[in-house]
Amino acid sequence: MSLEEKVDYKEATVPAADDVDSEANVVVPVAGEHQLRRTMKNRHIAMISIGGVIGTGLFLGTASSLQAGGPVGLLLGYVVVGTICYTVMISLGEMIAYLPLPGGHITLAERFVGRAWAFTLGWNYWYNWTIILPAELSAASVLISYWNKTVNPAAWITIFLVVVIVINLFGARAYGEAEFIFASIKVVTITGLIILGIVLDLGGGPNHDRIGFRYWKHPGPFAQFDGIGGSKGRFLAWWAVMTQAAFSFIGTEIVAIAGGEAKNPRRNIPKAIKRVYIRILLFYIGGVTIIGLLVPYNDPDLNLKESTAAKSPFVIAIHNAGIKGLPGLINACLLTSAWSAASSDLYSSSRALYGLALNGTAPKFFAKVNRWGLPWVAMTTNALFGLLAYMGVKSGAGKVFGWFVNMTAIAGLMSWFGIAVTYIRFHAGMKAQGMDRSKLPYRSIMQPYAAWYAAIACIVVNFFSGFSVFLKDEWASDVFVTNYFPLMLFPVLYVGSRIWTKQGFIPPRDMDFITGLAEVEAASYDEPPPRNWVERVWAWLM
Repeated sequence: MSLEEKVDYKEATVPAADDVDSEANVVVPVAGEHQLRRTMKNRHIAMISIGGVIGTGLFLGTASSLQAGGPVGLLLGYVVVGTICYTVMISLGEMIAYLPLPGGHITLAERFVGRAWAFTLGWNYWYNWTIILPAELSAASVLISYWNKTVNPAAWITIFLVVVIVINLFGARAYGEAEFIFASIKVVTITGLIILGIVLDLGGGPNHDRIGFRYWKHPGPFAQFDGIGGSKGRFLAWWAVMTQAAFSFIGTEIVAIAGGEAKNPRRNIPKAIKRVYIRILLFYIGGVTIIGLLVPYNDPDLNLKESTAAKSPFVIAIHNAGIKGLPGLINACLLTSAWSAASSDLYSSSRALYGLALNGTAPKFFAKVNRWGLPWVAMTTNALFGLLAYMGVKSGAGKVFGWFVNMTAIAGLMSWFGIAVTYIRFHAGMKAQGMDRSKLPYRSIMQPYAAWYAAIACIVVNFFSGFSVFLKDEWASDVFVTNYFPLMLFPVLYVGSRIWTKQGFIPPRDMDFITGLAEVEAASYDEPPPRNWVERVWAWLM
Protein backbone atom coordinates (compact mmCIF):
# COMPACT_ATOMS: atom_id res chain seq x y z
CA MET A 1 0.00 0.00 0.00
CA SER A 2 1.58 3.31 -1.04
CA LEU A 3 1.62 6.21 1.35
CA GLU A 4 -0.51 8.24 -1.03
CA GLU A 5 -3.39 5.77 -0.93
CA LYS A 6 -6.14 6.12 1.60
CA VAL A 7 -6.69 3.11 3.77
CA ASP A 8 -10.19 1.72 3.81
CA TYR A 9 -10.75 0.83 7.44
CA LYS A 10 -13.32 -1.81 8.13
CA GLU A 11 -14.90 -2.33 11.52
CA ALA A 12 -12.70 -4.57 13.65
CA THR A 13 -14.22 -7.22 15.83
CA VAL A 14 -12.41 -7.01 19.14
CA PRO A 15 -12.45 -10.17 21.26
CA ALA A 16 -14.05 -9.94 24.66
CA ALA A 17 -11.67 -9.46 27.56
CA ASP A 18 -12.58 -12.82 29.05
CA ASP A 19 -12.04 -14.73 25.85
CA VAL A 20 -8.31 -15.41 25.60
CA ASP A 21 -8.52 -17.55 22.49
CA SER A 22 -11.38 -15.84 20.73
CA GLU A 23 -12.50 -17.13 17.36
CA ALA A 24 -13.25 -13.62 16.13
CA ASN A 25 -11.85 -12.85 12.71
CA VAL A 26 -10.46 -9.34 12.74
CA VAL A 27 -10.15 -7.88 9.26
CA VAL A 28 -6.77 -6.41 8.45
CA PRO A 29 -7.46 -3.09 6.70
CA VAL A 30 -5.80 -2.72 3.35
CA ALA A 31 -6.57 -0.89 0.17
CA GLY A 32 -9.78 -1.71 -1.63
CA GLU A 33 -11.15 -5.24 -1.58
CA HIS A 34 -8.03 -7.15 -0.54
CA GLN A 35 -8.31 -8.39 3.01
CA LEU A 36 -6.40 -10.76 5.24
CA ARG A 37 -7.91 -11.88 8.53
CA ARG A 38 -6.36 -12.04 11.97
CA THR A 39 -6.95 -15.73 12.63
CA MET A 40 -3.66 -16.88 14.19
CA LYS A 41 -4.01 -17.54 17.90
CA ASN A 42 -1.57 -16.91 20.74
CA ARG A 43 -0.23 -20.45 20.66
CA HIS A 44 0.25 -20.36 16.87
CA ILE A 45 2.49 -17.29 17.01
CA ALA A 46 4.31 -18.59 20.08
CA MET A 47 5.15 -21.96 18.53
CA ILE A 48 6.03 -20.46 15.15
CA SER A 49 8.49 -18.14 16.91
CA ILE A 50 10.06 -20.96 18.94
CA GLY A 51 10.18 -23.83 16.47
CA GLY A 52 8.50 -22.77 13.26
CA VAL A 53 11.64 -22.68 11.12
CA ILE A 54 13.81 -25.17 12.96
CA GLY A 55 14.33 -27.43 10.01
CA THR A 56 16.83 -29.09 7.76
CA GLY A 57 19.46 -26.41 8.36
CA LEU A 58 19.94 -27.70 11.90
CA PHE A 59 19.01 -31.34 11.44
CA LEU A 60 20.68 -32.06 8.10
CA GLY A 61 22.73 -29.06 6.96
CA THR A 62 24.98 -29.24 10.03
CA ALA A 63 26.51 -32.36 8.45
CA SER A 64 28.28 -30.23 5.84
CA SER A 65 29.17 -27.58 8.43
CA LEU A 66 30.77 -30.11 10.80
CA GLN A 67 32.71 -31.64 7.93
CA ALA A 68 33.95 -28.21 6.78
CA GLY A 69 34.73 -26.55 10.11
CA GLY A 70 35.23 -29.22 12.75
CA PRO A 71 33.40 -29.13 16.12
CA VAL A 72 34.78 -25.79 17.34
CA GLY A 73 34.54 -24.18 13.90
CA LEU A 74 30.90 -25.33 13.76
CA LEU A 75 30.15 -23.93 17.21
CA LEU A 76 31.84 -20.58 16.59
CA GLY A 77 30.05 -20.16 13.26
CA TYR A 78 26.66 -20.69 14.87
CA VAL A 79 27.51 -18.38 17.78
CA VAL A 80 28.48 -15.51 15.46
CA VAL A 81 25.46 -15.90 13.18
CA GLY A 82 23.29 -16.30 16.28
CA THR A 83 24.34 -12.84 17.48
CA ILE A 84 23.48 -11.40 14.07
CA CYS A 85 20.09 -13.11 14.16
CA TYR A 86 19.32 -11.78 17.63
CA THR A 87 20.19 -8.18 16.76
CA VAL A 88 18.06 -8.38 13.62
CA MET A 89 15.11 -9.73 15.58
CA ILE A 90 15.18 -7.09 18.31
CA SER A 91 15.34 -4.47 15.56
CA LEU A 92 12.43 -6.02 13.71
CA GLY A 93 10.57 -6.54 17.00
CA GLU A 94 10.34 -2.84 17.80
CA MET A 95 8.90 -2.01 14.40
CA ILE A 96 6.52 -4.91 13.90
CA ALA A 97 5.15 -4.79 17.46
CA TYR A 98 4.30 -1.14 16.88
CA LEU A 99 2.81 -1.64 13.40
CA PRO A 100 2.00 -5.32 12.62
CA LEU A 101 0.72 -4.71 9.11
CA PRO A 102 0.27 -6.96 6.04
CA GLY A 103 3.59 -7.30 4.24
CA GLY A 104 5.54 -7.09 7.50
CA HIS A 105 8.93 -5.43 7.19
CA ILE A 106 8.40 -4.90 3.44
CA THR A 107 5.56 -2.47 4.16
CA LEU A 108 7.58 -0.85 6.94
CA ALA A 109 10.52 -0.38 4.55
CA GLU A 110 8.31 1.81 2.36
CA ARG A 111 7.18 3.77 5.40
CA PHE A 112 10.59 4.47 6.89
CA VAL A 113 13.14 4.23 4.05
CA GLY A 114 11.57 4.66 0.64
CA ARG A 115 9.72 3.01 -2.20
CA ALA A 116 12.90 1.76 -3.90
CA TRP A 117 14.11 0.13 -0.67
CA ALA A 118 10.75 -1.59 -0.17
CA PHE A 119 10.86 -2.84 -3.77
CA THR A 120 14.37 -4.25 -3.30
CA LEU A 121 13.77 -5.75 0.12
CA GLY A 122 10.44 -7.21 -0.97
CA TRP A 123 11.65 -8.95 -4.10
CA ASN A 124 14.82 -10.15 -2.39
CA TYR A 125 12.72 -11.57 0.43
CA TRP A 126 10.33 -13.22 -2.01
CA TYR A 127 13.28 -14.72 -3.88
CA ASN A 128 14.71 -16.01 -0.59
CA TRP A 129 11.55 -17.84 0.46
CA THR A 130 10.84 -19.05 -3.06
CA ILE A 131 14.26 -20.70 -3.37
CA ILE A 132 14.19 -22.24 0.11
CA LEU A 133 11.01 -24.23 -0.71
CA PRO A 134 12.71 -26.60 -3.20
CA ALA A 135 15.68 -26.75 -0.78
CA GLU A 136 13.47 -28.19 1.96
CA LEU A 137 11.82 -30.60 -0.49
CA SER A 138 15.25 -31.79 -1.65
CA ALA A 139 16.30 -32.24 1.99
CA ALA A 140 13.21 -34.32 2.68
CA SER A 141 14.06 -36.67 -0.18
CA VAL A 142 17.62 -36.95 1.23
CA LEU A 143 16.28 -37.88 4.67
CA ILE A 144 13.87 -40.48 3.33
CA SER A 145 16.73 -42.23 1.50
CA TYR A 146 17.68 -43.52 4.94
CA TRP A 147 14.87 -46.09 4.56
CA ASN A 148 14.46 -46.49 0.85
CA LYS A 149 17.04 -45.89 -1.87
CA THR A 150 15.16 -47.65 -4.67
CA VAL A 151 12.19 -45.29 -5.11
CA ASN A 152 12.81 -42.35 -7.41
CA PRO A 153 13.20 -39.14 -5.33
CA ALA A 154 10.67 -37.46 -7.62
CA ALA A 155 7.91 -39.53 -6.03
CA TRP A 156 8.75 -38.30 -2.53
CA ILE A 157 9.12 -34.70 -3.69
CA THR A 158 5.66 -34.88 -5.27
CA ILE A 159 4.06 -36.23 -2.10
CA PHE A 160 5.69 -33.60 0.11
CA LEU A 161 4.79 -30.75 -2.23
CA VAL A 162 1.13 -31.79 -2.43
CA VAL A 163 0.81 -31.92 1.37
CA VAL A 164 2.45 -28.50 1.75
CA ILE A 165 0.08 -26.99 -0.83
CA VAL A 166 -2.99 -28.53 0.84
CA ILE A 167 -2.00 -27.13 4.25
CA ASN A 168 -1.61 -23.64 2.82
CA LEU A 169 -4.82 -23.84 0.80
CA PHE A 170 -6.81 -23.84 4.02
CA GLY A 171 -5.43 -20.42 4.99
CA ALA A 172 -3.51 -18.86 7.87
CA ARG A 173 -5.55 -20.59 10.57
CA ALA A 174 -4.85 -24.07 9.15
CA TYR A 175 -1.21 -23.17 8.57
CA GLY A 176 -0.93 -21.97 12.16
CA GLU A 177 -2.56 -25.16 13.45
CA ALA A 178 -0.29 -27.38 11.36
CA GLU A 179 2.77 -25.42 12.46
CA PHE A 180 1.72 -25.73 16.09
CA ILE A 181 1.71 -29.51 15.72
CA PHE A 182 4.85 -29.74 13.56
CA ALA A 183 6.80 -27.24 15.67
CA SER A 184 5.80 -29.06 18.85
CA ILE A 185 7.23 -32.27 17.40
CA LYS A 186 10.42 -30.45 16.44
CA VAL A 187 10.86 -28.83 19.85
CA VAL A 188 10.32 -32.15 21.63
CA THR A 189 12.67 -33.89 19.16
CA ILE A 190 15.57 -31.45 19.42
CA THR A 191 15.21 -31.24 23.22
CA GLY A 192 15.21 -35.04 23.45
CA LEU A 193 18.21 -35.29 21.11
CA ILE A 194 20.22 -32.83 23.19
CA ILE A 195 19.46 -34.77 26.39
CA LEU A 196 20.20 -38.09 24.66
CA GLY A 197 23.42 -36.62 23.26
CA ILE A 198 24.61 -35.69 26.74
CA VAL A 199 23.82 -39.21 27.97
CA LEU A 200 25.67 -40.82 25.05
CA ASP A 201 28.65 -38.52 25.48
CA LEU A 202 28.93 -39.55 29.14
CA GLY A 203 28.83 -43.25 28.28
CA GLY A 204 25.17 -43.96 28.90
CA GLY A 205 24.59 -45.72 25.55
CA PRO A 206 24.38 -49.48 24.94
CA ASN A 207 28.12 -49.66 24.21
CA HIS A 208 28.96 -47.62 27.36
CA ASP A 209 31.59 -45.72 25.41
CA ARG A 210 32.34 -42.46 27.23
CA ILE A 211 33.21 -40.09 24.41
CA GLY A 212 33.74 -36.85 26.31
CA PHE A 213 35.80 -34.44 24.20
CA ARG A 214 37.53 -37.23 22.30
CA TYR A 215 36.69 -35.86 18.86
CA TRP A 216 37.90 -32.40 19.86
CA LYS A 217 41.33 -33.99 20.33
CA HIS A 218 41.24 -36.38 17.39
CA PRO A 219 40.69 -35.59 14.55
CA GLY A 220 40.76 -32.13 16.24
CA PRO A 221 38.72 -29.03 17.14
CA PHE A 222 39.07 -27.47 13.69
CA ALA A 223 39.21 -28.93 10.22
CA GLN A 224 42.04 -27.64 8.05
CA PHE A 225 40.23 -26.09 5.13
CA ASP A 226 41.27 -27.63 1.81
CA GLY A 227 44.38 -29.06 3.48
CA ILE A 228 45.75 -25.58 4.26
CA GLY A 229 47.89 -25.86 7.38
CA GLY A 230 48.18 -23.71 10.47
CA SER A 231 45.92 -20.94 11.75
CA LYS A 232 45.02 -19.85 8.21
CA GLY A 233 43.46 -23.23 7.43
CA ARG A 234 41.58 -23.24 10.75
CA PHE A 235 40.28 -19.71 10.21
CA LEU A 236 39.04 -20.57 6.72
CA ALA A 237 37.40 -23.73 8.10
CA TRP A 238 35.44 -21.63 10.62
CA TRP A 239 34.47 -19.10 7.96
CA ALA A 240 33.22 -21.89 5.69
CA VAL A 241 30.56 -22.66 8.33
CA MET A 242 29.04 -19.17 8.25
CA THR A 243 26.87 -19.56 5.16
CA GLN A 244 25.38 -22.86 6.33
CA ALA A 245 24.80 -21.40 9.80
CA ALA A 246 22.97 -18.48 8.20
CA PHE A 247 20.75 -20.94 6.32
CA SER A 248 19.79 -22.53 9.64
CA PHE A 249 18.80 -19.20 11.20
CA ILE A 250 17.11 -17.64 8.17
CA GLY A 251 13.35 -17.57 8.64
CA THR A 252 13.32 -16.34 12.22
CA GLU A 253 11.75 -13.16 10.90
CA ILE A 254 8.64 -15.05 9.78
CA VAL A 255 6.93 -13.63 12.89
CA ALA A 256 6.88 -10.25 11.11
CA ILE A 257 5.08 -11.66 8.08
CA ALA A 258 2.60 -13.47 10.34
CA GLY A 259 2.00 -10.26 12.31
CA GLY A 260 -0.61 -9.11 9.80
CA GLU A 261 -2.71 -12.22 10.52
CA ALA A 262 -2.12 -12.49 14.28
CA LYS A 263 -4.72 -11.91 16.94
CA ASN A 264 -3.87 -9.42 19.69
CA PRO A 265 -0.62 -8.43 17.91
CA ARG A 266 0.51 -5.90 20.52
CA ARG A 267 0.69 -8.73 23.07
CA ASN A 268 1.67 -11.73 20.95
CA ILE A 269 4.39 -10.25 18.73
CA PRO A 270 6.58 -8.83 21.54
CA LYS A 271 6.24 -12.07 23.49
CA ALA A 272 7.31 -14.04 20.41
CA ILE A 273 10.31 -11.77 19.82
CA LYS A 274 11.45 -12.23 23.42
CA ARG A 275 11.57 -16.00 22.89
CA VAL A 276 14.10 -15.81 20.07
CA TYR A 277 17.08 -16.12 22.41
CA ILE A 278 15.67 -19.44 23.70
CA ARG A 279 15.82 -20.93 20.23
CA ILE A 280 19.29 -19.54 19.56
CA LEU A 281 20.86 -20.71 22.83
CA LEU A 282 19.02 -23.96 23.53
CA PHE A 283 18.26 -25.40 20.14
CA TYR A 284 20.98 -24.06 17.85
CA ILE A 285 23.98 -23.49 20.11
CA GLY A 286 23.10 -26.47 22.32
CA GLY A 287 22.40 -28.67 19.31
CA VAL A 288 25.63 -27.97 17.43
CA THR A 289 27.66 -28.37 20.62
CA ILE A 290 26.26 -31.89 21.09
CA ILE A 291 26.81 -32.72 17.40
CA GLY A 292 30.47 -31.68 17.69
CA LEU A 293 30.95 -33.96 20.70
CA LEU A 294 29.33 -37.05 19.21
CA VAL A 295 30.47 -37.18 15.57
CA PRO A 296 34.03 -36.74 14.22
CA TYR A 297 34.23 -34.25 11.38
CA ASN A 298 35.88 -36.85 9.12
CA ASP A 299 32.94 -39.29 9.27
CA PRO A 300 32.17 -40.20 5.61
CA ASP A 301 28.39 -40.10 6.15
CA LEU A 302 28.61 -36.33 6.68
CA ASN A 303 29.22 -35.83 2.96
CA LEU A 304 25.78 -35.06 1.54
CA LYS A 305 27.11 -35.09 -2.01
CA GLU A 306 28.62 -38.58 -1.98
CA SER A 307 27.27 -40.54 1.00
CA THR A 308 25.05 -43.45 0.01
CA ALA A 309 23.07 -42.99 3.22
CA ALA A 310 23.20 -39.26 3.84
CA LYS A 311 22.02 -38.78 7.41
CA SER A 312 21.58 -36.14 10.04
CA PRO A 313 24.57 -35.97 12.44
CA PHE A 314 22.13 -36.86 15.21
CA VAL A 315 21.18 -40.08 13.42
CA ILE A 316 24.86 -40.89 12.80
CA ALA A 317 25.62 -40.45 16.50
CA ILE A 318 22.74 -42.67 17.62
CA HIS A 319 23.67 -45.34 15.09
CA ASN A 320 27.31 -45.27 16.22
CA ALA A 321 26.18 -45.67 19.83
CA GLY A 322 24.52 -48.97 18.91
CA ILE A 323 20.92 -47.96 19.58
CA LYS A 324 18.69 -49.97 17.25
CA GLY A 325 15.33 -48.73 16.05
CA LEU A 326 15.75 -45.19 17.37
CA PRO A 327 17.59 -43.79 14.29
CA GLY A 328 14.56 -44.60 12.17
CA LEU A 329 12.20 -42.90 14.62
CA ILE A 330 14.40 -39.82 14.84
CA ASN A 331 14.68 -39.62 11.07
CA ALA A 332 10.87 -39.71 10.87
CA CYS A 333 10.70 -36.75 13.27
CA LEU A 334 13.31 -34.91 11.22
CA LEU A 335 11.24 -35.59 8.13
CA THR A 336 8.28 -33.76 9.71
CA SER A 337 10.62 -30.81 10.29
CA ALA A 338 11.36 -30.63 6.57
CA TRP A 339 7.63 -30.79 5.92
CA SER A 340 7.00 -28.02 8.43
CA ALA A 341 9.77 -25.78 7.09
CA ALA A 342 8.49 -26.24 3.53
CA SER A 343 5.02 -25.22 4.68
CA SER A 344 6.48 -22.09 6.28
CA ASP A 345 8.36 -21.36 3.06
CA LEU A 346 5.21 -21.40 0.95
CA TYR A 347 3.31 -19.33 3.52
CA SER A 348 6.04 -16.69 3.73
CA SER A 349 6.74 -16.44 0.00
CA SER A 350 3.03 -16.07 -0.83
CA ARG A 351 2.55 -13.35 1.84
CA ALA A 352 5.67 -11.57 0.61
CA LEU A 353 4.32 -11.54 -2.95
CA TYR A 354 0.94 -10.42 -1.62
CA GLY A 355 2.65 -7.56 0.25
CA LEU A 356 4.53 -6.54 -2.89
CA ALA A 357 1.25 -6.37 -4.80
CA LEU A 358 -0.32 -4.22 -2.06
CA ASN A 359 2.61 -1.83 -2.15
CA GLY A 360 2.35 -1.50 -5.92
CA THR A 361 5.68 -3.18 -6.67
CA ALA A 362 4.14 -6.36 -8.11
CA PRO A 363 1.13 -6.82 -10.42
CA LYS A 364 -2.12 -6.15 -8.55
CA PHE A 365 -3.63 -9.55 -9.36
CA PHE A 366 -1.21 -11.12 -6.86
CA ALA A 367 -3.19 -9.29 -4.14
CA LYS A 368 -6.39 -11.20 -4.94
CA VAL A 369 -7.83 -12.77 -1.80
CA ASN A 370 -10.75 -15.17 -1.55
CA ARG A 371 -13.56 -14.80 0.96
CA TRP A 372 -11.64 -16.86 3.54
CA GLY A 373 -8.70 -14.43 3.50
CA LEU A 374 -6.36 -16.60 1.38
CA PRO A 375 -4.12 -14.81 -1.19
CA TRP A 376 -4.67 -17.68 -3.59
CA VAL A 377 -3.00 -16.21 -6.69
CA ALA A 378 0.23 -15.48 -4.82
CA MET A 379 0.16 -18.89 -3.16
CA THR A 380 -0.43 -20.79 -6.41
CA THR A 381 2.38 -18.89 -8.15
CA ASN A 382 4.90 -19.66 -5.42
CA ALA A 383 3.87 -23.31 -5.22
CA LEU A 384 4.99 -23.72 -8.83
CA PHE A 385 8.58 -22.88 -7.85
CA GLY A 386 8.59 -25.99 -5.69
CA LEU A 387 9.01 -27.89 -8.95
CA LEU A 388 12.68 -26.79 -8.94
CA ALA A 389 13.27 -29.56 -6.39
CA TYR A 390 13.04 -32.06 -9.25
CA MET A 391 16.53 -30.96 -10.31
CA GLY A 392 17.76 -33.27 -7.58
CA VAL A 393 16.47 -36.30 -9.48
CA LYS A 394 19.36 -36.04 -11.94
CA SER A 395 22.03 -34.06 -10.09
CA GLY A 396 21.55 -35.68 -6.69
CA ALA A 397 19.29 -34.33 -3.96
CA GLY A 398 22.19 -33.70 -1.57
CA LYS A 399 24.11 -31.65 -4.13
CA VAL A 400 21.04 -29.64 -5.14
CA PHE A 401 20.30 -29.04 -1.46
CA GLY A 402 23.78 -27.49 -1.17
CA TRP A 403 23.11 -25.14 -4.08
CA PHE A 404 19.86 -23.93 -2.59
CA VAL A 405 21.50 -23.53 0.82
CA ASN A 406 24.01 -21.04 -0.62
CA MET A 407 21.40 -19.07 -2.56
CA THR A 408 18.98 -18.94 0.36
CA ALA A 409 21.57 -18.00 2.96
CA ILE A 410 22.95 -15.08 0.92
CA ALA A 411 19.50 -13.74 0.04
CA GLY A 412 18.39 -14.20 3.64
CA LEU A 413 21.35 -12.25 4.99
CA MET A 414 20.60 -9.45 2.54
CA SER A 415 17.02 -9.41 3.86
CA TRP A 416 18.45 -9.09 7.37
CA PHE A 417 20.64 -6.24 6.13
CA GLY A 418 17.55 -4.55 4.70
CA ILE A 419 15.66 -4.97 8.00
CA ALA A 420 18.58 -3.49 9.96
CA VAL A 421 18.75 -0.45 7.67
CA THR A 422 14.97 -0.02 7.94
CA TYR A 423 15.24 -0.01 11.73
CA ILE A 424 18.06 2.54 11.68
CA ARG A 425 15.75 4.82 9.70
CA PHE A 426 12.80 3.98 12.00
CA HIS A 427 14.90 4.97 15.02
CA ALA A 428 15.97 8.23 13.34
CA GLY A 429 12.35 9.02 12.43
CA MET A 430 11.10 8.53 15.98
CA LYS A 431 13.86 10.79 17.28
CA ALA A 432 13.18 13.48 14.66
CA GLN A 433 9.45 13.48 15.41
CA GLY A 434 9.95 13.54 19.18
CA MET A 435 8.35 10.13 19.80
CA ASP A 436 9.09 8.36 23.08
CA ARG A 437 10.53 4.87 22.46
CA SER A 438 9.82 3.90 26.08
CA LYS A 439 6.12 3.77 25.15
CA LEU A 440 6.61 1.21 22.39
CA PRO A 441 5.03 -2.24 22.95
CA TYR A 442 8.55 -3.68 22.68
CA ARG A 443 11.94 -1.98 22.78
CA SER A 444 15.58 -2.89 23.31
CA ILE A 445 18.21 -0.94 25.22
CA MET A 446 20.81 -2.07 22.67
CA GLN A 447 19.48 0.16 19.90
CA PRO A 448 20.48 1.59 17.49
CA TYR A 449 23.90 -0.04 17.92
CA ALA A 450 22.49 -3.55 17.52
CA ALA A 451 21.01 -2.62 14.13
CA TRP A 452 24.32 -1.15 12.96
CA TYR A 453 26.13 -4.33 14.02
CA ALA A 454 23.62 -6.49 12.12
CA ALA A 455 23.85 -4.39 8.95
CA ILE A 456 27.66 -4.42 8.84
CA ALA A 457 28.00 -8.10 9.80
CA CYS A 458 25.55 -9.25 7.10
CA ILE A 459 27.52 -7.49 4.38
CA VAL A 460 30.87 -8.83 5.61
CA VAL A 461 29.65 -12.44 5.81
CA ASN A 462 28.08 -12.24 2.36
CA PHE A 463 31.08 -10.62 0.71
CA PHE A 464 33.42 -13.39 1.80
CA SER A 465 30.89 -16.24 1.53
CA GLY A 466 32.33 -17.69 -1.66
CA PHE A 467 36.00 -17.16 -0.83
CA SER A 468 36.90 -20.79 -1.57
CA VAL A 469 36.53 -20.36 -5.34
CA PHE A 470 39.37 -17.81 -5.33
CA LEU A 471 41.88 -20.20 -3.79
CA LYS A 472 44.39 -21.85 -6.09
CA ASP A 473 42.86 -24.62 -8.26
CA GLU A 474 39.53 -24.35 -6.39
CA TRP A 475 37.36 -22.54 -8.95
CA ALA A 476 33.81 -23.90 -9.05
CA SER A 477 31.23 -22.13 -11.20
CA ASP A 478 28.24 -23.46 -9.25
CA VAL A 479 29.67 -22.19 -5.94
CA PHE A 480 30.47 -18.76 -7.41
CA VAL A 481 27.03 -18.33 -8.98
CA THR A 482 25.02 -19.55 -5.98
CA ASN A 483 26.97 -17.31 -3.59
CA TYR A 484 27.38 -14.09 -5.54
CA PHE A 485 24.31 -13.92 -7.79
CA PRO A 486 21.95 -13.28 -4.83
CA LEU A 487 24.43 -10.75 -3.43
CA MET A 488 24.60 -8.77 -6.68
CA LEU A 489 20.85 -8.95 -7.13
CA PHE A 490 20.21 -6.62 -4.17
CA PRO A 491 22.13 -3.51 -5.43
CA VAL A 492 20.90 -4.11 -9.00
CA LEU A 493 17.28 -4.11 -7.82
CA TYR A 494 17.80 -1.03 -5.68
CA VAL A 495 19.61 1.06 -8.27
CA GLY A 496 17.11 0.09 -10.97
CA SER A 497 14.14 0.90 -8.74
CA ARG A 498 15.72 4.16 -7.57
CA ILE A 499 16.17 5.27 -11.18
CA TRP A 500 12.64 4.17 -12.13
CA THR A 501 10.82 5.77 -9.19
CA LYS A 502 13.10 8.83 -8.99
CA GLN A 503 12.54 8.77 -5.23
CA GLY A 504 15.21 8.82 -2.55
CA PHE A 505 15.09 8.16 1.18
CA ILE A 506 12.12 9.63 3.05
CA PRO A 507 13.20 12.46 5.38
CA PRO A 508 12.83 11.41 9.05
CA ARG A 509 10.28 14.16 9.75
CA ASP A 510 8.06 12.94 6.89
CA MET A 511 7.91 9.27 7.93
CA ASP A 512 4.40 7.85 8.48
CA PHE A 513 3.98 6.38 11.97
CA ILE A 514 0.18 6.76 12.04
CA THR A 515 -1.54 5.01 9.10
CA GLY A 516 -2.86 1.62 10.21
CA LEU A 517 -2.28 2.33 13.90
CA ALA A 518 -5.99 2.60 14.71
CA GLU A 519 -6.73 -0.93 13.48
CA VAL A 520 -3.75 -2.36 15.34
CA GLU A 521 -4.92 -0.77 18.60
CA ALA A 522 -8.46 -2.00 17.97
CA ALA A 523 -7.19 -5.55 17.45
CA SER A 524 -5.20 -5.47 20.70
CA TYR A 525 -6.70 -6.12 24.11
CA ASP A 526 -5.81 -6.94 27.69
CA GLU A 527 -6.13 -10.59 28.52
CA PRO A 528 -7.52 -11.77 31.86
CA PRO A 529 -5.04 -13.04 34.47
CA PRO A 530 -4.63 -16.84 34.86
CA ARG A 531 -7.12 -18.40 37.28
CA ASN A 532 -4.99 -21.38 38.35
CA TRP A 533 -1.52 -22.88 37.98
CA VAL A 534 -2.43 -24.71 34.76
CA GLU A 535 -3.43 -21.44 33.10
CA ARG A 536 -0.31 -19.74 34.48
CA VAL A 537 1.93 -22.38 32.90
CA TRP A 538 0.02 -22.19 29.61
CA ALA A 539 0.20 -18.39 29.60
CA TRP A 540 3.95 -18.53 30.19
CA LEU A 541 4.44 -21.03 27.38
CA MET A 542 2.06 -19.48 24.87
